Amino acid sequence: MARSRKQPLRKCVVTQEMKPKKELIRVVRNKDGEVFVDQTGKQNGRGAYVSKSLDVIKQAEQKQSLNRHLNTKVDMSVYEDLRKAVEDSSS
Repeated sequence: MARSRKQPLRKCVVTQEMKPKKELIRVVRNKDGEVFVDQTGKQNGRGAYVSKSLDVIKQAEQKQSLNRHLNTKVDMSVYEDLRKAVEDSSS
């Protein structure tokens, strides 16, 4: 009998929902202060997870949730990268 592996859960910083890690997008601030979208989910640095939804990304931008969780100013290009990642995953 094959045992199923536990799915790691993470919390979306906008909706505060616990979801499987694969349903979220990770945004990272590394030790150099660079903020970027982590497609692999394994980059070093402070991470924050956002749901794969254009509405949630829009809320994150308006509420500046990523700024608070990553303790830095998040550039607009990061939000554009998040939108591209959602559009790529949905097609």
